[in-house]
Amino acid sequence: MTSLLKNIIRFILFILVQVYIFNKVPPVNQYVKPYIYFLFILWLPFNIGRAPLMLLAFVFGLTFDYFSGTPGLHTMPCVLIAYLRPFLLNLLIPQETTQLSYLEPSAKSMGWASYSTYVLILTFLHIALLVFIEWMEFGDFLFFIGKVTATTVLSLILIFIAEMLFPRAGKYRTNTAA
Repeated sequence: MTSLLKNIIRFILFILVQVYIFNKVPPVNQYVKPYIYFLFILWLPFNIGRAPLMLLAFVFGLTFDYFSGTPGLHTMPCVLIAYLRPFLLNLLIPQETTQLSYLEPSAKSMGWASYSTYVLILTFLHIALLVFIEWMEFGDFLFFIGKVTATTVLSLILIFIAEMLFPRAGKYRTNTAA
């Protein structure tokens, strides 16, 4: 299966699973909702440039917003993590080894410590911005921090379960000179 076809299938599946399964689950504590749809952006190949990555994240966020009935709410956090993703990958992994050897970020290609840091930081930023946009006031800062923390923890648990249930093959790039 080509990388393009695999990512098109992921695009569709992540939106459908989030909209028709996780959005239908009643909130855990009246306010805490699990989010894993943005894992699509985190799992995109290393070799995507920043502009196409941000455009893809914008389209993905708008598509998700269309299906969930929240116009524009999820688009901004998706574009933010797409913008920050290359910076974070450059900090966490050596350019000359992993990016030339593997096609996409995974626990196998980055190692569990780097991959966990990568997922934790981008998940926290995504959910913090999402909750802030939903809330848009600073009445009770502890409530805001509690909701961000609880939603991040629940989402991280689901992300790592998905990573263990559906491990990606971690295919090597065959032509590193291109």
